[in-house]
Amino acid sequence: MRNCFVIICCLLCLTSCTIKYSTVGVNIPAEAKTVVIKQFQNNAALVNLKLANELTTQLKDKFQSSTKLAIVNSRGDLSFDGEITNYSVTSAAVGTDMATMNRLTITVRVSYENRFDEEKSTEKTFSRYVDFDSGLNLSAVEDQLVVELCEALVDDIFAATVGDW
Repeated sequence: MRNCFVIICCLLCLTSCTIKYSTVGVNIPAEAKTVVIKQFQNNAALVNLKLANELTTQLKDKFQSSTKLAIVNSRGDLSFDGEITNYSVTSAAVGTDMATMNRLTITVRVSYENRFDEEKSTEKTFSRYVDFDSGLNLSAVEDQLVVELCEALVDDIFAATVGDW
């Protein structure tokens, strides 16, 4: 009798368990089905040839992995357009007789349009930086630093536009 009770309890627990898709942390109108993410333009004085593509690709990847929205080329329910306004390397920390750390900074301006809720539409500027040892040649670490900064910028853009933190 006790074994039957345990089996029944286990079956009840298993049948009451369901897997649900959750969009916790995302605030997208239920009627939104598509998003347009236009190629970022690189208008910085110093141009990294891979940056615009990296940023655009990462933003598209974020929407594909975190939402159910389809990415389309035009007339989306949500729309992103942006430009890179700054890409610079400066001295971040100075030691005796020379800089000990350099800082790579990327700044982007993003226009976000929400067709279903105009109050959520916005234009914002996002900036991120990373410090690296001044003894390193920028070209040796630049690709990895750009990927890291783009990840941080995409997280900031996502949170500021469709994030519900």
